Amino acid sequence: MTDEAIRVVLVDDQALFRAGIRMVIDSQPDLTVVGEAGDGAEALTLVRSVRPDVVLMDIRMPVMDGLTATSELLADTSFGASPPRIVMLTTFDLDEAAARAIRQGASGFLLKDADPEFLLAAIRTVHAGSAVIAASATRELFAQFPAAPVAAVPDTFGELTEREREIFALAARGLSNGEIAAREFLSEATVKTHISRILAKLALRDRVQLVVFAFEHGLA
Repeated sequence: MTDEAIRVVLVDDQALFRAGIRMVIDSQPDLTVVGEAGDGAEALTLVRSVRPDVVLMDIRMPVMDGLTATSELLADTSFGASPPRIVMLTTFDLDEAAARAIRQGASGFLLKDADPEFLLAAIRTVHAGSAVIAASATRELFAQFPAAPVAAVPDTFGELTEREREIFALAARGLSNGEIAAREFLSEATVKTHISRILAKLALRDRVQLVVFAFEHGLA
C-alpha cells in the first residue's frame, strides 16, 4: 500500500461477499479497504468516521437500504468539498434502484458479478472524478422506467457558450471525449477542458450527472 492509496469502504450485508471484494482490493498497492459495514445505518457511522475516498454500496440491505444511506451521505455537508464517491452494487443489470441512486448523486453502479479487473478499474476511475459506467449505459438504464416530468431548464444552462452547448449535447448522447474530439475536429485535451467547464457551470459532479441533467430538463 502506498501513502496515497485510494481508501475504500465496503457496504454489503453478505460477509462472504465483502471478504472476497476486500481480498481483491487489498491485493493492489494503490488501493486499501479502510472499513466494512453490513447495512446502511452502520455505513453512515463508518463513512463519517473514516472518511473514505470511495464507497461500494449495496442497494438492498436490512435495517437501512443503500439508497437511503447514499441519499443521507450525499446530503451531509460535513464532508465539505470532498464527499466520498459512492458506487452502487446491484445484482441486476438495468436496475431501477441503481438509476435512482445515480439521480441522487451516486457516481454509477457495478454488477456484483463484475470481473475483478473491472471492479478495480472502476474504483480508480471514480476516484479520478469520472463515472463508473458509460453515459450510453446510463441512458439505457433510464429508458427502462417512466421518466420524471421534464423540469424547467436552469438559468445556468444559459451561461454555456455555443461550443459548450454543442459538446454538452454530444456528451449527453454518450459520446466519449475521443469521439467528440473526432467529430468536432478538436483535441481530446480541449474536449476535456470544455467538459470540465460545463460541469462547473452546471454544478455537476461528473458525466453521469450531465446525462441525468439532460434527461431531466428535456435536453437529451
